[in-house]
Amino acid sequence: MPLALLALAVVAFGIGTTEFVTMGLLPQIADGVGVSVPHAGNLVSAYALGVVVGAPLLTGMGARVPHKRLLLILSGVFVVGNSASALAPNFALLFAARVLAGLPHGALFGVGAVVAAKLVAPDRAARAVSTMFLGLTVANIVGVPVGTALGQQLGWRYAFAAVSAIGVAALVALVLLIPHQPRGAQSGVMHELRAMKNKQVMLGLVTAVVGFGGYFAVYSYLVPMLTHLTGISDASTTLVLALFGVGMTVGTLVAGPLTDRALRPTLYAGFALLAASLVALYFTIGQVVPALVVITIVGALSSLITTPVQMLLMTKAHEAPTMAAASNHSAFNLANAGGAWLGGLVIAAGWGWSSPALVGAALAVVGLGLAVTGGYLDRDGRGSKVVTASGTVREPDDADEGSATAGAACKPASS
Repeated sequence: MPLALLALAVVAFGIGTTEFVTMGLLPQIADGVGVSVPHAGNLVSAYALGVVVGAPLLTGMGARVPHKRLLLILSGVFVVGNSASALAPNFALLFAARVLAGLPHGALFGVGAVVAAKLVAPDRAARAVSTMFLGLTVANIVGVPVGTALGQQLGWRYAFAAVSAIGVAALVALVLLIPHQPRGAQSGVMHELRAMKNKQVMLGLVTAVVGFGGYFAVYSYLVPMLTHLTGISDASTTLVLALFGVGMTVGTLVAGPLTDRALRPTLYAGFALLAASLVALYFTIGQVVPALVVITIVGALSSLITTPVQMLLMTKAHEAPTMAAASNHSAFNLANAGGAWLGGLVIAAGWGWSSPALVGAALAVVGLGLAVTGGYLDRDGRGSKVVTASGTVREPDDADEGSATAGAACKPASS
């Protein structure tokens, strides 16, 4: 794996830290800007709004910009957004700053995934993408706990300032390590949008929204589940979340090689095992040791399905994968909102703190059904047309899916 992937991992580390550190600092932020804690919670939604809007918008605006330059521009926006968050004097400006910080999130991951796939041989593309995603999972182990502790001890503004410093480090790494990757003559927003019309791309995005909604239905309420049912103290929940991050890291490490070998079987197995593990969590959440083991497994399985979904979208978008790869992260944030909403509904209905685990399992099963439907359409030859550089369509051959597939699909001839 080339050293350039380290630069992309640093970018992902900064994104993961800023996305989740806000949740642990809501009381401090609320005190700092003079609002209630529930009102401060809207800052999490502000960041998610930036991701959902920014992924397709910024990717489209940068459709003709060479990938390295686009990564640098997006990283610059990331630094500005987090610096503005650290300096915001009131809630309204802080809300706007969090939207700004979220805007480059999806585009950075989308462009970064395409760049990562181009840096290696086609049969190692998924491993390259999962290496970039390692930065996101490590952020849950190191970045978020350290940022939370920093914000609690010195003030919440220092946490966002630290994220800005990570962004500057990522900028330097991108300048030094990422090679120039020119765009082809036929690149452009319409070219990217044509690729998005592929039925398999749209089905893949719906699969991501529903399937990952199962993970977020549980993750959103994991802390109260631990304190109310497992008997873990508030002070210890950070360590449990770090353990969850360890599971995510293991899942990411495993996902790359498995996706390179067999994309769809890895996706199917990931959703099926995630559903089973969430059911197991429902029955073990009241026992400390079994609950911690299952929570770690849930973290691993949530990451196991991330890489194959990303590679599937990039494969099906073929010659214009950047928009599809970026839109995947809009789908994740819609899954975050939808999963948290459904989990909250069953808790409010009196089903108990463990009930989001069953909601998550049901969503994972539906995600599996959608993924299997996509596989059936591929085998049946319907809904699988791939947009080529000329704007025409063709039926994918066997190389469009599977190991060498994903990498090859991300290497347009014009590049």
